[in-house]
Amino acid sequence: MSRWFKPCTRSFLHSLEVRRGFRCLTPDGNRRTELQLRAAGDRCCSTVQGEVRVRFAPSPTGFLHLGGLRTALYNYIFAKKYGGIFILRLEDTDQSRLVPGAAESIEDMLEWAGIPPDESPRRGGSTGPYMQSQRLDLYNQTAQQLVDSGHAYYCFCSSQRLELLKKEALRSGQTPRYDNRCRHLRADQVQEKLAQGASYVIRFCLEEGVEPFQDLIFGWNRHEVAQVEGDPVVIKADGFPTYHLANIVDDHYMKVSHVLRGSEWLISTSKHLLMYRALGWQPPTFGHLPLLMNKDGSKLSKRQGDIFIETFKRDGVLPEALLDITTNCGSGFNTNRMGRRIDELISEFNPSKITTHSALLDLEKLPEFNRLHLQQRIEDEQQCDLLIQDLQDQIYQAYAEQIQDKDVLHEDYIRRVLRLRKGHISFLKELVSPTYSYLWVRPSFSSQEVTSLTGEAQHIASLLLKLIEERGEELSVDRLGKDLKAVAKQAKATKYREVMKLLRLVLSGQQQGPSVAEMMVSLGSAEISHRFQKLLLLSNETD
Repeated sequence: MSRWFKPCTRSFLHSLEVRRGFRCLTPDGNRRTELQLRAAGDRCCSTVQGEVRVRFAPSPTGFLHLGGLRTALYNYIFAKKYGGIFILRLEDTDQSRLVPGAAESIEDMLEWAGIPPDESPRRGGSTGPYMQSQRLDLYNQTAQQLVDSGHAYYCFCSSQRLELLKKEALRSGQTPRYDNRCRHLRADQVQEKLAQGASYVIRFCLEEGVEPFQDLIFGWNRHEVAQVEGDPVVIKADGFPTYHLANIVDDHYMKVSHVLRGSEWLISTSKHLLMYRALGWQPPTFGHLPLLMNKDGSKLSKRQGDIFIETFKRDGVLPEALLDITTNCGSGFNTNRMGRRIDELISEFNPSKITTHSALLDLEKLPEFNRLHLQQRIEDEQQCDLLIQDLQDQIYQAYAEQIQDKDVLHEDYIRRVLRLRKGHISFLKELVSPTYSYLWVRPSFSSQEVTSLTGEAQHIASLLLKLIEERGEELSVDRLGKDLKAVAKQAKATKYREVMKLLRLVLSGQQQGPSVAEMMVSLGSAEISHRFQKLLLLSNETD
């Protein structure tokens, strides 16, 4: 056995966890907790000590989606929980599949979501560069080191031969795998082909006898990759590395202490540990996060189109709501409640509580999450100021040519509207929908609409104007609710219901929406008077 691994696997991995900062803690006398930890496969948990450096390493072959955001979020929370560093590294070695603008967009979306990296292509850092395409010399040097030590070799097999191997395996009902043919070439044969300029890749020699490793979430794991796979390519014919080499090289040189990534990579970890052993490097601690799936258990697919973060941003979803819903449907926290912000997610995070069960995401609940976080923003003075600026822009874009009174764009007016509507709207953009157009544009209504409700329109308008004059600027929803009942009683032949319909028509031009009292408080005394003066004029013209 290689000296890299100690003979006693448990002792080695225990010492690794202590060095990496994880150790199992169970409360004194809490036998149930101890049994739960053992049942989870002796998972390490609870306390992290020493320098923590984690990374989110997406490929810019597409834009950031919910699954990627969730992985980034858990890494960010982990880093901030333990005073560590959160790194963004872009794995752009698959040059044929790069999407223009994706690299910049990924970092934009992390910043928008409120989980900005500490080190990244944009921000720089002491272990950069943070684009893999700018680190090619490092990968090639490492690959050559593996070749020189006998842990990797040049492979000259043509694509046609590899395709024939694949077809033959499928024909015989076997899993396609490379047959490791070039591993057995003599040194003089290799030199001859290199001298001839033959195209080649570099493959890593998979060894049998993989040691088990302890995953922070899935517990003890071991995959005999050499029995089911051929030797993997680590440097492609174009000189670029594959994921398997590049990610361990970067994690090593970027001093990554903990790798938190999706559980789809769990089966590859034994392969990566073989590479660490071959290079004589100490591996990071691994934790594989359960998958994020649709509420019916189906895979969350990029082809759904609506799971991209830029789409949510465009649709007015608040970043806090996205972070909240993606953690609420999963695990890893001491409590599970709606409405948590990032600081609460960090304080309540507990890695020992991350389960192996897939997280089922119900996006139909997103409006409810957004409503809660929009309410929190409205209640926060600084955040509310930002909402006001956003809404001012939206109002102007939607109603610029129809606005008769520029006061509707005033901060105080918009703030009043937001405070009255908090808890009732899920998205800020709802306030510029036709339902709320009366807030920004004076409504129109016809004499026929008025007379269909009552013949006492002029009398009711006079009563309303008198009420507003008495109340002045001191309007409240509760007080007005009582006042309006008193006004309705003074109508001679019009029932309370029709009086309310008339007031709603004059105030909004609609027959639905917030209560009449709230509409009045939103609009303010001056605007209410203006709209009921219009009713008086219309009634006089009709008379």
